[in-house]
Amino acid sequence: MTTATTTHRQHFASDNYAGMCPNAARWFQQANGSGHEPAYGEDRWTQRVSDALRELFQTDCDVYFVFNGTAANSLALASLCQSYHSVICTSVAHVETDECGGPEFFSNGSKLMLTEASSAAGKLGKLTPDAVEQLVTKRSDIHYPKPKVVSLTQATELGTVYTVEEVRAIAAIAKRRHLKLHMDGARFANAVATLGCHPSDITWRAGVDVLCFGGTKNGLPVGEAVVFFDRDLSEDFAYRVKQAGQLASKMRFISAPWLGLLEDDTWLLNARHANAMATRLHTAIKAVPGVEVLHPPEANAVFAKLPAAAATALRAEGWRFYEFIAGGGCRFMCAWDTPEAAVDAFAADIRSACAAALTGR
Repeated sequence: MTTATTTHRQHFASDNYAGMCPNAARWFQQANGSGHEPAYGEDRWTQRVSDALRELFQTDCDVYFVFNGTAANSLALASLCQSYHSVICTSVAHVETDECGGPEFFSNGSKLMLTEASSAAGKLGKLTPDAVEQLVTKRSDIHYPKPKVVSLTQATELGTVYTVEEVRAIAAIAKRRHLKLHMDGARFANAVATLGCHPSDITWRAGVDVLCFGGTKNGLPVGEAVVFFDRDLSEDFAYRVKQAGQLASKMRFISAPWLGLLEDDTWLLNARHANAMATRLHTAIKAVPGVEVLHPPEANAVFAKLPAAAATALRAEGWRFYEFIAGGGCRFMCAWDTPEAAVDAFAADIRSACAAALTGR
């Protein structure tokens, strides 16, 4: 086997492992060299990035910056809900499985209502209009938390992508049932890269009210953008950000690197590269004896089942990846900086580990 150290410690556990992309780092340094700037988002960098995001989405949206995705999702959902409301999402949605109760905490108790994972769409981590309708109409009495929001994860926790038509269909049922539509876009860039659509087509034009636009997984050092396409919903959101400890005094160091992502479509190029590396890995391992790919990659992750001994051997060689996310399988996540050499080395080790596991060596 090769070892992970020969590929400069490239890993496949999470795109959070990657550092800053060069463009983001360059703008970070420019902000640092700009002298004194007003604090708490009153600086020129934050205003410039907010305007750039409005231009990107081709609409007059409200933009806020927070440190991380947990805060972005939790505060966005809290702005849409009262404590007696509920949020409809899948059983594998990040807001359900990985936010440590943040949405419930910041909304003072809004309940997450989960759709079944047994359907074909559910097994791919997706909501459907029928699943939303079923939960909304299940009960209407005073003892049942009133549905208020539908939350989509784009791309999903299982690496699948909602098409424009799928988002529109869910938005239509949400609107008919007087629900708001939230999109957890931690890997929004990867979804847009897959779809080849304009970012507005998969968000506000499709019926999304608020997007949590992820940058950390796509080359930023820190920071997510909460974008309210329905500006009425962002009333007092700045106070939520402050109260939650998410208002950065030196906001320019969160916002300025976004300029590096947005210029020359770096955000999209980064995502396309990550997606391409996942496709490369999928192609290399899909026919390996002992490997069961759960579904073809649609974004920047490959999900596959490996013999337990093979997974153990790969970790012993220094490779890192997650298993708890994939429902019994392994998740191999590619990032903006994943080189072809790392993919090829990892694929070669997977082949060797599986061969050894199957022969009992």
